[in-house]
Amino acid sequence: MADPRGFITTPRKVAERRPVSERVHDWNEVYPGTPGRALLPIISEQAGRCMDCGIPFCHTGCPLGNLIPEWNDLVWRSDWDEALERLHATNNFPEFTGRLCPAPCETACVVGINRDAVTIKNVEVSIIDKAWDERRVDPQPADWLTGKTVAVVGSGPSGLAAAQQLTRTGHTVAVYERADAPGGLLRYGIPEFKMEKKVLDRRIRQMRDEGTNFRTGVDVGGSVTWTQLKERYDAVVIAIGSTVGRDLPVPGRELKGIHQAMEYLPQGNRAALGNAPEDQISAAGKHVVIIGGGDTGADCLGTAIRQGAASVTQLEIMPTPPTDRPENQPWPTYPMTYRVSSAHEESGERVYSVSTSEFRGDDHGSVKTLVLSEVVFEGGKLTAIEGTEKEIPAELVLLAMGFTGPEKQMLVEQLGVGLDPRGNIARDEQYATDVEGVFVCGDAGRGQSLIVWAIAEGRACANGVDTYLSGSSALPRPIGPQVRQLMV
Repeated sequence: MADPRGFITTPRKVAERRPVSERVHDWNEVYPGTPGRALLPIISEQAGRCMDCGIPFCHTGCPLGNLIPEWNDLVWRSDWDEALERLHATNNFPEFTGRLCPAPCETACVVGINRDAVTIKNVEVSIIDKAWDERRVDPQPADWLTGKTVAVVGSGPSGLAAAQQLTRTGHTVAVYERADAPGGLLRYGIPEFKMEKKVLDRRIRQMRDEGTNFRTGVDVGGSVTWTQLKERYDAVVIAIGSTVGRDLPVPGRELKGIHQAMEYLPQGNRAALGNAPEDQISAAGKHVVIIGGGDTGADCLGTAIRQGAASVTQLEIMPTPPTDRPENQPWPTYPMTYRVSSAHEESGERVYSVSTSEFRGDDHGSVKTLVLSEVVFEGGKLTAIEGTEKEIPAELVLLAMGFTGPEKQMLVEQLGVGLDPRGNIARDEQYATDVEGVFVCGDAGRGQSLIVWAIAEGRACANGVDTYLSGSSALPRPIGPQVRQLMV
């Protein structure tokens, strides 16, 4: 274990962000240098707060099965090489999760029962950022090739995890991505201020050096059919994510200036990287309304602020969450509490318990205002409160209400894969669809979820594919597809 009295004597400290007045004028990560560097001077002390709890419940919050107490102890002892090895033993991309995961492991920390939880996420990202700085993250090519070929469609976290695992075991893997560069939503969906793309690019370089092939700009289902992929490869992994945004069919929805978040964010990311598209959707000088209070909405908020929005209002239909853990969400479950992201620190107004009933436009067919009403939860449903209607300025409306499932029409038509009752691609315990040799992992099979689940599913799916191709597999299989966390 680490410091036997650390959780008593050492207060919790997290990485401090750059001043708001500085960071809103650039697209760099909100932490000075990197989030991993921000706490390096005291990270060993923070790791020392991990107690010898007997049963590390942090494991229940992490579908990857991260060896959290082990690498906390190693960091406290300054054994950074072994800490990196233990970190990579369960997680292909800790620099992604250390920046983007909401850390359900911390809400399951035993110290967190009556004290502030261990800063697990900060320790994780410090280990990997220090390793990259010191060039200790090396390619791990296979010793020999199996002669089997695998196509992975989609290069988000689940697709990348599956591809890296399968490449390292000796299969020849090609990752197909319809965008012009690999990464999926990690590249064009996650703003630069949350994760700079050089963090993604260095991992892609490692995968290329290991032997993974990337084929970008390929629309599978269109220019290359799913049937052609199945005929060409010994196995196909579907990792296309859950990208169909939930819409809001209210009067005025057809007005110009109303966009899905994933129409807006990729353009903002391209512009931040110096590649602004023509007719870019921009918040500059506009009154912006974001409908949806989750992480995607916060990403839209931070992007709109940096683009120079006149005002930003974020609407959420649910009530304001409590600041403390609710009684019906006891430890070690993930509590739905009030959280403040880096974007929320910067500007904007958050409005809870409201529902949009109408968009109103100007004489040119563009949205001008939004009509909302307060709502109350009664009889198991949300009901608008009569007489609470209010009209607010809305020259750009961004829909960030989550996703309803994968783009599945071509999959069903060309491959005939089955769907589950939720509209996701059905799979068995080995992540296999009902089509021979075709597997699915991540949000495409699970539904919209967290990055940590995507990586865990990619790793587990790789085990199923390897077993299918080789008869057995030594690859780890951290979770099964039917397992459900309280936080999905």
